[in-house]
Amino acid sequence: MFDTFYNKSIRYLTVAFGSLFNNIYVQRLDGDGNETERIRVPLGYGPKQKYIRRYALDIDSGLETPDTQVTLPRISFEMTGAAYDPTRKRNTLQKRYRVGASNDTTYHNYVEVPYDFSFSLSVLTKYMEDGLQITEQILPYFTPEFNITININEVNQKIDIPIVLDSYSITEDYEGDFDARRLISFDMEFTAKSYVFGPEKSSDIIQTVSTTFYDTEEFALSGRITGVSGATQSLSRISVGVSGPSGASSGMDNFTAFTVETLVLGASGGLTL
Repeated sequence: MFDTFYNKSIRYLTVAFGSLFNNIYVQRLDGDGNETERIRVPLGYGPKQKYIRRYALDIDSGLETPDTQVTLPRISFEMTGAAYDPTRKRNTLQKRYRVGASNDTTYHNYVEVPYDFSFSLSVLTKYMEDGLQITEQILPYFTPEFNITININEVNQKIDIPIVLDSYSITEDYEGDFDARRLISFDMEFTAKSYVFGPEKSSDIIQTVSTTFYDTEEFALSGRITGVSGATQSLSRISVGVSGPSGASSGMDNFTAFTVETLVLGASGGLTL
């Protein structure tokens, strides 16, 4: 039942979410309003507690570094949970298709499964002005959602995923000694309405179709007409074939014509059109 596969859909979502905030800057101005410093805010994955205080590196690493604190300002984010979303559920038997490079094979996925992924974003600053600059570069784009587009695999291309801003809060840490460093945290919670995808499967392209039609009113209870047998007991039979130019490989891209063969009820032979 279970096949080994990995579409990296959750990984791609996490990377795409983080990339939204990797080009944020803080400007420092002098008294005349002239820019004196421009800082690109570092972005890292992990809980904000990891960056509040950084301890010495492990002795086993071979590095001896005194205790240091994280450099501010900084942005950190992490995925905090996932929940199935039944409101976006579609028919499980629906499929997405793509045609292989040789035009003789199709690949498909069954319909995606909707999940809501929760993300937490924290902006850590020493100065209130820095935090306001950073959050003002984020909030206007979420009204309350912002759409991103991800390519999952060859079948699932350009999947639109809305990212919704759920909450926004500010925390100032005044605890500690008078010479302790002040820390201001701007915390935002997001929900990404994404999907997970099943394994990709393949099948051959159908190039020939045969269909037989019966006139049920003319049939006896046994399902046959007395004295009629073989192909002539059907009202008509249609054979459809795919053909291409001479020397070309058969495939949907090379389709040029089709033939229909009709066998009429009671006739001694078939009539080809």
